[in-house]
Amino acid sequence: QVQLVESGGGLVQAGGSLRLSCASSRRTFSSYAMGWFRQAPGKEREFVASISSTGRSTYYTDSVKVRFTISRDNARNTVSLQMNSLKPEDTAVYYCARRPAGEASTHAGDYDYWGQGTQVTVSS
Repeated sequence: QVQLVESGGGLVQAGGSLRLSCASSRRTFSSYAMGWFRQAPGKEREFVASISSTGRSTYYTDSVKVRFTISRDNARNTVSLQMNSLKPEDTAVYYCARRPAGEASTHAGDYDYWGQGTQVTVSS
């Protein structure tokens, strides 16, 4: 069983920044790609960013490119999402997820373990 615990969400004004973190309970963290997804009220869960097991490859949805940065620290079993220049449309519950493979993916169906989510609210 893998536990993923997100932290760092909160309320921020438009233009502000937040840093989300996700801690994994497994020592094999470095073998797996990780991703961030989000779900706004009344909308489907959508891909935000992903990173390969080594950290060499990253992917972003177009709406967050340049503004968000995904990174990982395999020594600490954590993956982070730095979010800058936040917009009201970024408001959502953000989830981290593990993919049972080294290569990153943009598809939610490729991920097997999910965190409980952390709320990000951006006020205008």
